[in-house]
Amino acid sequence: MAEQRDVVGSILTRIRDLVTTVTVYGDPIERGGVTVIPASLVVAGGGGGGGNDKVGGTGEGGGVGMIARPVGAYVIREGNVSWKPAISPGVIVLIALIGTRLVRRAIRSLG
Repeated sequence: MAEQRDVVGSILTRIRDLVTTVTVYGDPIERGGVTVIPASLVVAGGGGGGGNDKVGGTGEGGGVGMIARPVGAYVIREGNVSWKPAISPGVIVLIALIGTRLVRRAIRSLG
């Protein structure tokens, strides 16, 4: 049982190390009096465990995964801060497809 806790503890430590403010906010970039601080959405998870079989065999394992997507950037210009969202082309296409389908349904329900 203690070995299983060690595996899970190790996985949680890896997740904590992956998801830090460095991975959420990038290093500030300064050009021509403008500072840009990129931001991303970070989702991480993990799991682990172990067990015994009926003949005395034991095993343990675990894993960690992380996905990071850019969501935008803070722009600092002349003391003013603004947020500039990043919209991926895939999201735009998905929204367009969903919108088209909703419009078609609405037209069908009217006629």
